[in-house]
Order: sequence, then C-alpha cells, then structure tokens
Amino acid sequence: MSTPLPPLPSDQDLRRLVHFSANDGRIWLSDQRMLLLHMAALHALRRELMATLGRPQTRRVLMRSGYAAGERDALLARQIRPDASLFDVFAVGPQLHMLEGAVQVTPLAFELDEARGHFLGRFRWDHSWEAEVHAREFGPQDDPVCWMLLGYATGYTSAFFRRPVLYKEVQCAGCGHEHCAIEGRYAEEWPDGEAMARDYDADSMLVKLDELQAQVQTLRTQLQPADELGPLVGSSPAFQRTAELLRKAAETQVTVLLTGETGTGKERFARALHAMSTRADKPFVAVNCAALPAELIESELFGAEKGAYTGSVAPRMGRFERAHGGTLLLDELGELPLPAQAKLLRVLQSGEIDRLGASEPRKVDVRVVAATNVDLEQAVREGRFRQDLLYRLNIYPIHIPPLRERGEDIGQLAMHLLQKYATRHGKRLLGFTDRALAAMQAHQWPGNVRELENMIERGIILTANGQEVDAEALFPHLHLPAGATVGPAGQLQAAASRSGVTALTAEWYDHLQSSGMTLEALENTLLTEAVARAGGNLAAAARALGLTRPQLSYRLQRLQERAGTHPS
Repeated sequence: MSTPLPPLPSDQDLRRLVHFSANDGRIWLSDQRMLLLHMAALHALRRELMATLGRPQTRRVLMRSGYAAGERDALLARQIRPDASLFDVFAVGPQLHMLEGAVQVTPLAFELDEARGHFLGRFRWDHSWEAEVHAREFGPQDDPVCWMLLGYATGYTSAFFRRPVLYKEVQCAGCGHEHCAIEGRYAEEWPDGEAMARDYDADSMLVKLDELQAQVQTLRTQLQPADELGPLVGSSPAFQRTAELLRKAAETQVTVLLTGETGTGKERFARALHAMSTRADKPFVAVNCAALPAELIESELFGAEKGAYTGSVAPRMGRFERAHGGTLLLDELGELPLPAQAKLLRVLQSGEIDRLGASEPRKVDVRVVAATNVDLEQAVREGRFRQDLLYRLNIYPIHIPPLRERGEDIGQLAMHLLQKYATRHGKRLLGFTDRALAAMQAHQWPGNVRELENMIERGIILTANGQEVDAEALFPHLHLPAGATVGPAGQLQAAASRSGVTALTAEWYDHLQSSGMTLEALENTLLTEAVARAGGNLAAAARALGLTRPQLSYRLQRLQERAGTHPS
C-alpha cells in the first residue's frame, strides 16, 4: 500500500526564478529563456499538424516536443532544492508545469525502490490545455489527447532519474472524463514498454521529412560556400558579405587573396572556393609557407631535378605541379622569403615553373589562392614583401571577418561543433545552457573559430551524457561567481550576495515589522512620494518606479478608491 503523500511544497522558490525583461522582450526561468504564448497559437499549430501529418504523426511530434521541455525543467530541479526530500525535489517538475500554465497537477502516488528497479507515479491532471483545445476543435475523442503534457512528464522524470521512464494517460478529459490521469513506471516495468518507447523515436513520416530537408540542403549548398567537411556555417551580415564575394570568385579563374586574423578559417574558405569552382574535381593542395625551411621552399613549391642539390637522388614534383588543373593555397604567404617571392611572381605572370636544376620551364594550370594574417601593405613599407607581387595578388581580396564581428553566428557555430564533436567522442548531450550561450556571446574570441572549436570540444569531454554543456565546462579559467545566472537582458551576472541586495531587503523587512506598516501602506507611501517628487508628472513618476504610466494610474486609482475618494 502506498504511503500517503505529503502536500506539495511551496512554489515561492520557483516563482522567484521567473523574471521579465521588458527592455529587450525576453522572459527568463532561472537561466533558461521562456516564451509566453497564446494558447490559440498552439491550438492553430495543432490543427495544422493534424491536417498535414495526420493524427499518429502529430501525436508523436507533440510528445517529443513535450519531452524536450521536460528534460530542460529536470535540469533545474536538483539545483533549486538541493537539500529537500526526494519528493519535494521531484515536485519541481509538476509545479513548474502548473506555473507554465499547462495543467493543474495533483500527485496521487509516488513510489521508488531503486534496489528492486521499481518506480510508480500517479498524477491527476485538471484543466489540461490540450484536452480543452482538442475537444473544442475535434469533439470528444476515443483515445487520450494530452500528448505534449504526456511527453513532458516522460522527459522530466527520465531526466530526473537518469533512466527511461514512460507514462500512460489512463483517462482524459478530451474523452469525456471529469479529469485526466497519468501513470508512470520505469520503461522495463511496462509489458509494452518497447512499443511505448517508439513514440519518442523518429517515425517514418519524420524520416521522410528529414530526407526532403536533406535534399533541400543539398540544393542550397550548391549556392552556399562548402568544402568536403560540409557548408560553412554563418548567417551574420559580415559572413554573408564574405560568402557572396567567394561565390562570385568561384565562377572565374581569378587569383584570390584571403586576409584575416589567425583562426578565422581561411583554409576552410579556400577549400570552399575550390569546391564551388569548375576545378572541383581536380586537386586542392595547401602549403604553409611559414612551416617550410628557407632552403627547401623553392624545391617544395617548384620541384627539383635529380642532382639539383645534395641528397637529391630523384626528380621531385613541387606543389604547383601536384595542383595542376586544380587549386593551390599558399597559406601564411607573408612569411615567404623575398627570393621565393620573385619566383612566385614569375609563375603568376607566365604560368610556368622552373624546377631546380632544370633547363626548360614547365607549363602549369593552377588557380592560386593566397592567405595571410599579415598586413601586406605594411610589410611592403618595411621591405619584407614585394610591392609588385602584392599588386599581382591583390586583384580580388576577400577579408574573412573575425568571430567577434559575427555575433549572430556564435550560437549556430557552437551547435554545429557540438554535433560534430559529440559524435566523435560518443556523447549524447542536450545542447548548451543559457549561461553557456551568454558567456560565449560575451567572450571576445581572440583565437576566433579555432578557439571556439577547441573550447566546444573541451566542454563536450567535461560534460556528462544526457546533460547540457554549461559555462564552467567551456571557460574553466573564467572563475564564474557562484550562482552566476543569466540576467534580465541575457547577460551573465553574479547572484546577489547577502552583503548586497539581499541584506538590504532584510533591512527593509525588519523596518517594516518594527514600524507596524502594512505592505499596502508601504505601496501607498511609495506611490504618493514618487508623484510628489515628480511634481505631479505621472509619466516621470512611473519611470522612477519602473512602471508604465497606465500601471501607475491604475495603482493610484486603487489608492483613491481605498481612501474613499474617486477621481473625476
């Protein structure tokens, strides 16, 4: 027999986690961004899905959507009530579900025996938004319809216990019952658990949609810069300007000069240029000019005949010949010695190379792409780079923007790299916390995309399976303040300390108690004082109190009504 359940704990700790950022139009639940939606919007979405996908596919899509929401709320539960009883910690999920306006939850049974591998959860649901809108649109149903709510319960409990839990809706108001009810058990405790779990797998319709999306992506990448690693990721104006220059160059045979800071991905852009060009089926050869010993540069680039130098026992093909018909990337070109620069200029002008020790030149058909993080014009002034070579290379310059100028791309790049490295390291992660995203947006990225790649890979390794990558895993040396969270404007901020806002709040409370003043009297005093200091200007008084003018007018009207007077 089940032990009678205690009442749900107070949800004041949860209510304090919700804050509205009126200045930038965002709502936060702790450090997670939320939305306040009209139920009519979800009603319309449900109707569209039913009309286009049909009932079975819509049910699975909404269940998976609810599952994702439940997983996110489970991440908060143990953080919010770390010292509470198991039931009170678990209650965070049902209580958040109520605060989010989804349904009223009443726990009926909560049994857990880890040793026997047993879990039983029974909950009553009243005022289910899904049952309400579904019955309104489609009439009474034969089968339960609280699909998103059911997915939430499954996702929350599975993430909370870190093992699969499945729920069934055993009765539903959408079928004419007085209220809804669900029952949850560990997946292996259900006789039909395997079939139930398939509701959360990609089904045939979604697989088909994925295939269609892949085809669309293939067509899109024919117009988007891409290389053998896939399309370059970005949508910021700075990235789009660079991509457009790259697309136009790909249609021609022009020599391209890529400039930009270290780590911006100049080689990726060069490979994408090659992949989009008519030379895509020919070799792409990259050479780092800074890594070549000065005495070997010419033989590496142009080749050498047998006996051309000590130890040359056979003819050697240089990088230009290896790239014949294709593209040659000369990376770190600003480090090329002046003698090699002179020979490079001749190759660019004549299309011919001279192997060391050869008596006849060789014709090569190579598209040259040069890349450098050096200011070549400054190098010319300092005598480190030939001016005539700069003129020859600078026909079509493309500047690769640093990551700090691509703020809109950081989240997109981070998710792309998360999928890449999670697969490489065999991890299944839920994404990034909002704290991590805020920290990445605030970082200046001196190492650019290369720094981001290294940081994401490290974060994935430090994060446990089934969790979100948090800011500490990405920035282990950042020394984030304890309790740091996302502020109302989306920035990372420290939690208020006892010596700061919290202490001041306590002082106010003690004064209120000692003076005998009620909360209503305190509000009235604040309102009248603000209006008086603003000289009767309600707009100015409202600004001082952080209210809108209509909000202040409403409160003043209530004050007058309580005082027994009425405004004219």
